[in-house]
Amino acid sequence: MKLYKKLMLLGLSMLLAVCLVACSNKKNDSSDAQIPSKVTKKTTITFWNAMVGPLQNNLQALTKEFEKENPNIKVKLEYQGSYEDIKSKVQNTLVTPKNLPTIAQSYAGYLYTAADGNYLQDLTPYINNKGVGWGSLKNSNINTSLLKGAQIKGKQYGIPFNKSVEVLYYNKTLLDKYQIKVPTTMAELKKAAQEIYEKTNHQVVGAGFDNLSAYYTDGMKEAGYNFNDKINFTGSASKKIVKYYVDGIKKGYFMTAGSQKYLSVPFANEKVAMYVSASAGEAYVKKSLNGKFEYGIANRPSKYNMARGSDIYMFKQASNMQKAAAFKYIKFLTSKSSQLKWATETGYIPVNNTALNSSEYKNNKSMKSAPVVSQAMKRLYNFPVTKNSETTFNDLKSILEGIFSQSKKANLNSLLKTGKAKFDSDWKQ
Repeated sequence: MKLYKKLMLLGLSMLLAVCLVACSNKKNDSSDAQIPSKVTKKTTITFWNAMVGPLQNNLQALTKEFEKENPNIKVKLEYQGSYEDIKSKVQNTLVTPKNLPTIAQSYAGYLYTAADGNYLQDLTPYINNKGVGWGSLKNSNINTSLLKGAQIKGKQYGIPFNKSVEVLYYNKTLLDKYQIKVPTTMAELKKAAQEIYEKTNHQVVGAGFDNLSAYYTDGMKEAGYNFNDKINFTGSASKKIVKYYVDGIKKGYFMTAGSQKYLSVPFANEKVAMYVSASAGEAYVKKSLNGKFEYGIANRPSKYNMARGSDIYMFKQASNMQKAAAFKYIKFLTSKSSQLKWATETGYIPVNNTALNSSEYKNNKSMKSAPVVSQAMKRLYNFPVTKNSETTFNDLKSILEGIFSQSKKANLNSLLKTGKAKFDSDWKQ
């Protein structure tokens, strides 16, 4: 009988403990949904960002406009350097969460650890809030594919902001001169590059890719492989993609940016006729050319086009009023009017569908990328967000550069084997 009573008491104690935990979690969940409908008092929010030069100027202009419309909210724009710098600073600050910003600009993969540690704010309640949000996801008018790319483990932690796709920049004057058609496939790109190199007596390289990591990832996607730790770097599909570029380098019709960092430099100097790069780079191309020759922009010569660029993420440690103010700011930055200004001034694609499909954007005479971007959005896919996907993606650049730089002397199979060791170790960090 005594044993029965003890077991009953033990069972009741365990049940009570479970109830307490459940109630506690429910309370925490409901507190996330207790969002102020208005920012009723002076509130300061901090935004860690990676915008520099003209991009910073445009962000400052939009922020001033927001503060004028919302006098109770002060936005502190804090430039942190590159996205990698933001990643490092966030990682180092997780031990003291009170020092985290209200919001930060980042790639989803860079905040995987923060999401795993429950430091990020799920934005779904804010999206559905009629006061500071849109009332529903549909009412946001934000591209659903880009929104999905800002999810981590299925939760909507981010809102897309400065996004881009890859396009093909080409020297229209030169292609017209030699009657070379703008390529629409990778096979056509190779052929056109070879023709350019031959017809210019080896004075102009045919083509190149600015982002070698994207070149490989898109190539594997085209071959039916998503970017993950299951990829065999020495496998036939991988080897075919690497060999395509290696062959071009060996024969002179392909090049990489190398120490120049961006192919827009040799493009402006008429050393390369075509190159694949981010749509957001058009402003830099126009400035560097200064009317030297006519340039054109076409779709990336592939079936798929990976969305790149960053999103805005919110941290849990902020007060309810700060989070409400921050989401109002995010809502403002992604509105039709803000996105039109941002896109036309910076070259980033509008994340807002009404802005993307507007005549103001499509018929903008100052940009050649607008109509191409609208088509590219139909080919869009998101970069897979997993624990080490972003780190591995970034390291791909140096892995491929190493292979390409040694390809004229070393055996490709041995170079791929060396690259595989680094590629595989990155996934296991």
